[in-house]
Amino acid sequence: MTDSAKPAADNQAEVLFERRGRLGVMTLNRPQAVNALTAGMVDALLEQLTAWADDDGVATVLVRGAGDRGLCAGGDIVAIYQDMLAGDGLTADFWQVEYRLNSLISRYPKPYVALMDGLVLGGGVGISAHGSVRVVTDRTRMGMPETTIGFAPDVGGTLLLSRAPGEAGTHAALTGAHLSGADALHLGLADHFVSSDRLEDLLVALETETAEAAVAHYSEAPRPSALEQQRDWIDNCYASDDAEEIIRRLRSFDGEGGEAARIAADTIEAKSPTAVKVTLASLRRVKCLTLDEALAQEYRVGLRFLEAPDFREGIRAQVVDKDRTPRWRPPTLAEVLPQQVERFFEPLGSKELDLQLKETDHA
Repeated sequence: MTDSAKPAADNQAEVLFERRGRLGVMTLNRPQAVNALTAGMVDALLEQLTAWADDDGVATVLVRGAGDRGLCAGGDIVAIYQDMLAGDGLTADFWQVEYRLNSLISRYPKPYVALMDGLVLGGGVGISAHGSVRVVTDRTRMGMPETTIGFAPDVGGTLLLSRAPGEAGTHAALTGAHLSGADALHLGLADHFVSSDRLEDLLVALETETAEAAVAHYSEAPRPSALEQQRDWIDNCYASDDAEEIIRRLRSFDGEGGEAARIAADTIEAKSPTAVKVTLASLRRVKCLTLDEALAQEYRVGLRFLEAPDFREGIRAQVVDKDRTPRWRPPTLAEVLPQQVERFFEPLGSKELDLQLKETDHA
């Protein structure tokens, strides 16, 4: 894809690409959907990033979201829901390309600047938190809320959260909590804090300066992380590989933060029990893996969720019918058996994730 193939003036395109000096700018352009990722968007991003990697005229690339609501609210889960109903298998194809994109971002040969302003959820984390220059703001609301819809964190999110200090990543994954910019820094999901009203100035600076110099000029100290201040009860309660034991510890914690711990227990118990147990197992299994290995594990898990009832039911309850009353199967943590969890991680044989870039990815 050349720059002229997707001009910035084409405001109907789902992703806008433009060159500003030596800066390549990628703008996700579905503001009405908080820039949720479609198959066409991940195709376009992968193709353009592949082209810019070998373009000597581009020194730095940047990703941002159109509108004022956020960088990206994740994948287009309505499209996933429709695909599950139709049985067309398009979601597996979408994940194949999305995970190639995540992998490329993690090893991109040039500074990859992600402006993580506003909402940054699910797939939005995948196109930002694997970059080399990750910028959060006072408006950042980041999260991996997949257990709410009967799914587990993907796009490398399990690996990122497993490497967070203490058990903060476990708490974030199981509860699906929204995180502030300061929390994202504490978790290791971001590197720099820039006030939201300075982002345009930063973008201009990146046109002529190195990413390191430009970001250093506009970075400032964030407010303290609420998550970091809750390390005591979080580390105490989540230090178990058993979801039911975690709930018991959260409900019985009697130190400072006891009320927050009980609220966390209520939150987790409202999620899909299957998703909670699979997510916890994913976090424990992924710690010693590479990103590509983590993506392969998440792909196995994801395809199994497409076959299981809770993913479809979670999207229905939260996004389609919006009744917020999902009927999980099984309905309790105790009824989700270890062998059921284990099946989510079984090899896929010929259907395993293929992260090799195709000719169409850089045509």
